[in-house]
Amino acid sequence: MTSYEAAVAYLESIGVFGSQLGLARIEALLDKMGRPEKKYPCIHVTGTNGKGSTSAMLAAIARAAGLQTGLYTSPHLSDYPERIQVNGQAVDRAAFGAAVAAARAAADALVAGGMEQPTQFEILTAAGFWHFAAVKVDLAIIEVGLGGLLDSTNVITPLCSVITNVALEHADRCGGTLDGVVEHKGGIIKPGVPAATAAQGPALEALRAIARAKQAPFYCESEAWQVSGVSVSRQGTRFHYEGLGAKAWYEIRLVGRHQANNAALAVSVMRLVLPQFFVSGEQLENAVRQGLAEARWPGRMEAVPHHKDWWIDGAHNPHGAAGLRAALDELYPHQPVTFVLGILADKDRRGMLELLVRPEDKVIVVPVHSERAASPADIAREIQTVTPPVAVDSLADGLALAERETGIVCIAGSLYLIGEVRERLWLDKEPPTTV
Repeated sequence: MTSYEAAVAYLESIGVFGSQLGLARIEALLDKMGRPEKKYPCIHVTGTNGKGSTSAMLAAIARAAGLQTGLYTSPHLSDYPERIQVNGQAVDRAAFGAAVAAARAAADALVAGGMEQPTQFEILTAAGFWHFAAVKVDLAIIEVGLGGLLDSTNVITPLCSVITNVALEHADRCGGTLDGVVEHKGGIIKPGVPAATAAQGPALEALRAIARAKQAPFYCESEAWQVSGVSVSRQGTRFHYEGLGAKAWYEIRLVGRHQANNAALAVSVMRLVLPQFFVSGEQLENAVRQGLAEARWPGRMEAVPHHKDWWIDGAHNPHGAAGLRAALDELYPHQPVTFVLGILADKDRRGMLELLVRPEDKVIVVPVHSERAASPADIAREIQTVTPPVAVDSLADGLALAERETGIVCIAGSLYLIGEVRERLWLDKEPPTTV
């Protein structure tokens, strides 16, 4: 048995190996562990944006249907156990230590036999698969880490392959072009296994071609289902869904028109999958309605309690920035925003800034605790606003400046930043008692 502290120390020690796409190590690791991922059915989820939110809604609907449900996601915002959840709760530290210990023992044996060290993500993926088998989940929702085709999670044969959308991110790791990104996202489509997507335009047609080549039934927005009547408020999003034998209004706590599309995708997938668990008719509809109402996904257009008109959002690419700006514009038409931004150096920050920031907005640029962080001063120089952007040396300084603003404040950018913000603003725990 490995303690939580020892598990984290081990994960951090192998973090230096970075992300290395390829399935040879994870296949060998899972073989050594007895192929735990084959002991329960899965749904596999990828996409440029929205895969975390969609995965959370899928898991919430499955729970509402009475299934013991696993959810594997990445990255975490505060600590590693967030990545491995059962029935909406992160595994406790003892269970996390045991899962990492099982993966580490297999990895150590393989390395002793001459194989290269599995990466941190491979160890976490194997640990998640192992834990879901140990607790005998009825269904696991598995979110891709990066891309899909060569991602460590792509060793499963799911009940449904889910692709939220496709935009040009991680192109350097996925072929260098949009076609390359589509190939990697579509790489999770398996022969004969239904695939569902909310992708649009050329990416949609490319995914359709991949599904056709693999003789996989293909379901997409605007054909298999339609979304209409979307309305957005601080409390969440309401929309009308029609498709796959259903016609209904739904409400979700997640904010933004893009979340209505993610929710409709989740509804469609569960209408395909849940009948295989003998959930149908009124029970299925009740599970969908309850699951959508209960689903949460921290750090995505998340309101900050006790700070009126403060939001945090992990928009870290142009597609995400466009969705965030659209949500802010819908909630606060024609009103300037004060942004607190922290962005990684390897992101398309010019594309993000053009879509997110307007001349009338104010911008405070803060550092991100990552070796991949961009300099706040460099980012500030790229922003064209009436009020010159301010680069500060710490998140604390940035939040202190934001506190002086009386209007809308949005803290956005890297998920590393969002995790730190949630800790500082006590969003990941009960507020401290004051006397």
